[in-house]
Amino acid sequence: MKTRDTRCLSPDAQEDLRFRVVRAIRAGLKKSVAARTFGVSRTALDRWLNIVELGNITSLRSKPRGRPKGTRLAPYEAATTVRLITDRCPDQLKLPFALWTRAAVQLLLAERFGLEVSVWTVGRYLAKWGLTPQKPLRRAYERDPVAVQRWLDEEYPAIERQAQAEKAEIHWGDQMGLRSDHQTGTSYGRRGRTPVIPGTGQRFRCNMLATITNRGELSFMVFKENFNGGVFLKFATRLLRLRRRKVLLILDRHPGHRSAEVQRWLARHADRLEVFFLPGYSPDLNPDEFLTQDVKSNALGRQRPATRSQLIEGVRSCLRSTQRQPAIVKSYFHAESVRYAAG
Repeated sequence: MKTRDTRCLSPDAQEDLRFRVVRAIRAGLKKSVAARTFGVSRTALDRWLNIVELGNITSLRSKPRGRPKGTRLAPYEAATTVRLITDRCPDQLKLPFALWTRAAVQLLLAERFGLEVSVWTVGRYLAKWGLTPQKPLRRAYERDPVAVQRWLDEEYPAIERQAQAEKAEIHWGDQMGLRSDHQTGTSYGRRGRTPVIPGTGQRFRCNMLATITNRGELSFMVFKENFNGGVFLKFATRLLRLRRRKVLLILDRHPGHRSAEVQRWLARHADRLEVFFLPGYSPDLNPDEFLTQDVKSNALGRQRPATRSQLIEGVRSCLRSTQRQPAIVKSYFHAESVRYAAG
């Protein structure tokens, strides 16, 4: 039969037992008899007596159990930590980390506030502050925040006003290269054994150029040659054949969009097509980036084309399917960074 000891009792019952044992010994009961009578060990009994000698019998009262409530960080320290995590990278604070991990925050708390806590405690702090692990976006050092703000506050609203005055359409364009060895997604397999997906060892590629509007319209061209001004003009000529109204086309600053050949052609067709350029190193401002990533992930990354023809046909099939679903094209404007263009 398993023996039950005082650890099975409630905190209140344990406190009452300690008082009764000490009072019994003070009344003259021998320690050995008290240990047998009350079912406690001599070690525990001696410890209780020592506690009473160093203080008084009230020192035997039960103390709160479990993890202390609250936090060891002062409110201003917590607010400072959250601001540093959201506004800076660890290496900007001279910490030996590139990303914010629990270990990085642990070191930040130690160096900034002299607070030594475990990574598990750091995890609880982060959850309490509403911070979750996320895949970060890359942003170029060369990006000019002043130019970005000017685009949002002045330049794009002016394009919208021009489109309204001229009854023109605003199109967002982007080009992308696709390679046969690109792969995305996951596949189930046994734990510890990475699944192997067979595919061709040959590398081949194609390119695509597409424009979208916030009304759900999509125009595209898939081609084999490298992208340059001549390819852009070929696409622009096709685009104008399909559009009855003037097109205001917003592009990135790729050299193919700004070549002398393109500028001369645009000057001759200024009544039909006008081109505007996004701030440099700001792909997140272009909703067409979401289309290209969608194609790259679904038409290429989850497929295994064996030839260039299969690659091109898969990309075209995906784009045609998206073209027939305006709701999908409109959804590319729902991301926070491009919501300004959804109106």
